[in-house]
Amino acid sequence: MTHPPASPRRPLREVSPKQALRGTITRIEPYGAYVDVGSDSEGLLHISRIRKDPVNRIEDVLQPGQTVEVWASRIDLDAGRLEVTMLRPVGLEWKEITPGLHLTGKVVRLEKFGAFVDVGAERPGLVHVSEMGPGRRNDPSDLVSVGDEVEVTVLDVDSKKKQFRLSMKDSYKPESEEVEPPVPTAMELALRQALEGGSGRSIPGAAEGKKGRASGRSEQEEILFRTLQKKVRTQRGGD
Repeated sequence: MTHPPASPRRPLREVSPKQALRGTITRIEPYGAYVDVGSDSEGLLHISRIRKDPVNRIEDVLQPGQTVEVWASRIDLDAGRLEVTMLRPVGLEWKEITPGLHLTGKVVRLEKFGAFVDVGAERPGLVHVSEMGPGRRNDPSDLVSVGDEVEVTVLDVDSKKKQFRLSMKDSYKPESEEVEPPVPTAMELALRQALEGGSGRSIPGAAEGKKGRASGRSEQEEILFRTLQKKVRTQRGGD
């Protein structure tokens, strides 16, 4: 009876930290279990990395031959050693959270004093109500709801308490407001007429510009304005 060829083993160097792996429990020891994940080396699953709650006897939780999902936690290529965990690793380590870091997260909880945002760290960060946008805000629900995806910036980190504060001010985008174009000055209107070759076309706002030119224009502007007017009249006379 012939057996199918064994699947090629994955070199340990191709396994990366936090990589999800699927394997089979091969044997159990008092300190942990060994998992065949298809690499050159079996992965050691320490008893403390099976679940968050304490495990007294591994046999009560795992059995040889059982298929489990694990993540690579430590890789030692020189020693050919692989350690795995059944606890899903966080996407953002505490050492990676630094002031000024820009992140995208999801609002997971609202309180009167602010919103908690999950950015992939062990715990969500707090956006105080005063950091949710310009102006005074009394209720965070005026700006965000649970489940909203928001852009935040890390303000500060307390590694001992495992807390960090966030701000939404850098990414706050107020509703766009229509901005009226500035009214052209009389000098600008005359310049437009001169460039258009004295075509005689009406320029919006020209009447208002002429009406107020005596009070709002400097002497130098007045001279330039008269020169341009003269040029326009000359061009019209030549037509």
